[in-house]
Amino acid sequence: MTSFTLGDIPDMTGRTVVVTGANSGIGRATAAALAERGARVVLAVRDERKGRAAAAAMAGHTEVRRLDLADLASVRAFARDFTDPLDLLVNNAGVTVPSLARTADGFERQFGTNHLGHFALTNLLLPRLRGRVVTVSSLAHLMGSIDFADLNWHRRGYRAYPAYAQSKLANLLFADELSRRLAAAASPVVSTAAHPGIAATNLVNEAGGRTLRFRLEKALMGAVAHSARAGALPTLCAAVAEVPSGGYIGPRRLMGMRGAPAPARRAASARDADTARRLWRVSEELTGTAFPL
Repeated sequence: MTSFTLGDIPDMTGRTVVVTGANSGIGRATAAALAERGARVVLAVRDERKGRAAAAAMAGHTEVRRLDLADLASVRAFARDFTDPLDLLVNNAGVTVPSLARTADGFERQFGTNHLGHFALTNLLLPRLRGRVVTVSSLAHLMGSIDFADLNWHRRGYRAYPAYAQSKLANLLFADELSRRLAAAASPVVSTAAHPGIAATNLVNEAGGRTLRFRLEKALMGAVAHSARAGALPTLCAAVAEVPSGGYIGPRRLMGMRGAPAPARRAASARDADTARRLWRVSEELTGTAFPL
């Protein structure tokens, strides 16, 4: 893969894009870049006021629609009201929380938002999708594991980082299984994944951690992090470049922490097709949504 830059984004005129979590960080940078190249970009955000402020700072055609991935009723409402053909869905939004919190449907908040919300949204929008789904994971997936006996942390003592890592591993397993299902259905839709490396966004700050580990990790971020604009490049590459279905893109330097986009390393657990199929079945049960093709 040659080095991908913002200049490699093709003319997106006439294409409709949905970016979740587009009011800040990687999502905002992604949305802005695509709108600048002519796409009609829908900022799917929990806070519409923040979404409108972000959209006002972008060039091009942007819209703001409310989407709370921590509430399946909101996900269903968004999908029901979105009736136009869709060329690109970027599953970007993510949360990390320092203490146990639950979604409106009772799921552990990181798993429920980062994975289950996007799982439901994608399945509900697939009948209108004609291009590509990009799911944003994280280097944290390398430390993740899927505990099917306690996905939502009802039995275990809650630990924020392992819960986050589980949700990011689930993102990759979902993207791969979606790719397999699309191929089996002879669908033209492509499923790819990306991670931003270590980017200077507000995600860690929102966690509000006060532990020594948090302070050390924040110091590390300050030393190696690249900008949200640079962190969005792997997502944009996975969205518009010649990346095959099932491809995974991340920064190429410093063990994936920063640098130009390139094929990224994924944990063996992220390549386990049996686990991916099992997670898909469980996710269908938990969300009441299914692959529609």
